[in-house]
Amino acid sequence: MASFRSRLLIRHTTTHCFRRKSQGDLPNAVMTDTLTPKKRSWTMSRIRSKNTKPEVLVRSILHRLGFRFRLNGKGFPGNPDIVLRKYKTVIFVNGCFWHRHENCRKSTLPKTNTEFWQNKLDRNVSRDKLNLVNIAASGWNAVVVWECELKDKEKLAERLKLEIKHEC
Repeated sequence: MASFRSRLLIRHTTTHCFRRKSQGDLPNAVMTDTLTPKKRSWTMSRIRSKNTKPEVLVRSILHRLGFRFRLNGKGFPGNPDIVLRKYKTVIFVNGCFWHRHENCRKSTLPKTNTEFWQNKLDRNVSRDKLNLVNIAASGWNAVVVWECELKDKEKLAERLKLEIKHEC
């Protein structure tokens, strides 16, 4: 007897296209993918939530400026990437795509499955706003660093210095 997954998916070997069989409440949907399922799984497993390149770069800039910090503040709303307790400041290093940076070329909506992506990314934005409000209500300063800001490291360093020291 075939497994549940194999009954749901019919694999078209040429384009790695999967079609769901209509079973009860499962809708018919076509998902095209240029990668094999094994390669897609491997690719998705490499996406990290901590110690990303943008986050490491921001930490390097902060360290060069003489700031000492803690990583991944678990006691704060939204688990900020960097916590500077001495300055009562938390820093979020956000990807422009995932957190919908306004007027940024990296903040595009995928052309396939747009309804899913719109809902997912809207939830991310609303959760981010709520986290920033909660952090401010607790008397802490929240700084958001966007992925696209990392191109100009000197400008980012100046901004971080001003925003962190401003709260002292």
